[in-house]
Amino acid sequence: MPQTVTALEAIRDLIHAQSYDRLREELSRTHFSDVADMIIELPPEEEAIIFRVLPKDHASAVFSYLPLDAQEELIRSLASNVMLGIIDGMAPDDRTRLLEELPAEVTRRMLESLSPEELKSARLLLGYPENSAGRYMTPEYVTVGPEMTAAQALEHIRKTGRGKETLNIVYILDEAGPPLICVKATDDREEVLRTFEKYDRFALPVTDEAGKMLGIITIDDVLDVAEARNTEEMQKMGGSEALDAPYTQVSNWTLVRKRGGWLSALFLGEMLTATAMSYFEVEISKAVVLALFVPLIISSGGNSGSQASSLIIRALALRELRLRDWFRVFRRELFSGVLLGALLGAIGFVRIVMWERLHFTDYGPHYWLVAITVWISLIGVVTFGTLAGAMLPFILRRLGFDPATSSAPFVATLVDVTGLIIYFTVAMFILRGTIL
Repeated sequence: MPQTVTALEAIRDLIHAQSYDRLREELSRTHFSDVADMIIELPPEEEAIIFRVLPKDHASAVFSYLPLDAQEELIRSLASNVMLGIIDGMAPDDRTRLLEELPAEVTRRMLESLSPEELKSARLLLGYPENSAGRYMTPEYVTVGPEMTAAQALEHIRKTGRGKETLNIVYILDEAGPPLICVKATDDREEVLRTFEKYDRFALPVTDEAGKMLGIITIDDVLDVAEARNTEEMQKMGGSEALDAPYTQVSNWTLVRKRGGWLSALFLGEMLTATAMSYFEVEISKAVVLALFVPLIISSGGNSGSQASSLIIRALALRELRLRDWFRVFRRELFSGVLLGALLGAIGFVRIVMWERLHFTDYGPHYWLVAITVWISLIGVVTFGTLAGAMLPFILRRLGFDPATSSAPFVATLVDVTGLIIYFTVAMFILRGTIL
């Protein structure tokens, strides 16, 4: 007994000194039953730390040596605010070590004992990465043993099924606890969504790394995940960082910070448009009529690029397209861009000629050449915009970035500069010797 007391004091000294590596070594050399005796003697917050320091296989063995009341006490300790505070105050490397997954049985029983608000905190306590399956799972599910008869299984469901997340699906687990189709607690939300889509399930089991069941994710949780992901992508496509919270809950400063970076980058990009305009200053001074159609030209290129970008980003997100499909997309968008440019150019040509003939505007004696310039320029600008908008998502995906960042404003800014160059280059060829 004195030896046990001395060992207990040494263990407590290591806990107070936050020497978690040495604590793990000491506990690893101690028999499971002796560690269980120590846990019984320690205050709740210290017994929880000991349990978290133990390797998973040791922790499982120690837990089995604890009497039922001590097991329940330990589970409450692991979920307590005191434990959360202790973990929050640890150094990052120590916290990472302590936040290794608990044995599946302990995790399941701990989660079952919590209220919805406590459950949110416990998910953080368990160390599951942000946006991972562990952050969305619930422990409220029903299992039956493979040895049960149908009558026994129904009786078991009647006794244990009240208050569970769903009774539409009942899991049959052996002692090892592995279900057939599942997601790991550490899988990210993209993998969870893909698994639900692939197998068309109402709910999926969540397991630890050893394949033991921890909880389930139901379809309503998946819809929340999909909504969060789609919201994030739409915000990025709009030319800002993802807000990561409902709009009304985001502070004014955060709104400015999330949007200011992109707006500044786009503003700097638009300054290239001014540079391009100054390069063709002489041509503009000779033929002021060309400046009238600058907004028409560059907006058409930006609109076509934004269209193509949105279509390709969504197709990539739905896995309708892969990186290897880029050339097939290039050919389709080249064809589409030329036809769309010709269509818009024809509308522009007719408008210029009609306004001149009806005496709404005076475009000068060479209005036919001006109309042809606008037509040909629109073919070039719309084609370039379409190709740029279609290829940027592929390039960003290939570089490891989110394709949604090739947002409509970004594509429009890129096409504004190139659109001016194309427009004035075409004008120099067609109008040379007339108004230029």
